[in-house]
Amino acid sequence: MAFIEKKTVKAQNKAGGKGEITIEHLLTPNELDGKCLMFAKVTVPPGASLGVHPHKGNTETYHILQGKALYNDNGEEVQIDAGTTTFCPDGEVHGIENIGDDDLIFIALIISK
Repeated sequence: MAFIEKKTVKAQNKAGGKGEITIEHLLTPNELDGKCLMFAKVTVPPGASLGVHPHKGNTETYHILQGKALYNDNGEEVQIDAGTTTFCPDGEVHGIENIGDDDLIFIALIISK
């Protein structure tokens, strides 16, 4: 069994969003083996967001572990919470905002096409 050294990044106003989010990369590019661009745990504090952004040549899935969010799916906004899984196909856009009182925590997976 191998243990992965995690890399944590703080991002301010990511993709035009509000505030600072934390991205904890759970696998390195070596483990992702060119098949995925990212597998990470993302923490978004109350009132912060990851702005609406496009996906070109890849897809992105969020699996919500904790919190309440407003998810933007190609301009349509829907409230989601723990247990929800979202999928943004290649060529589409999405974003997410923490609308709860606690941290929003989710797993993000970006798969190359």
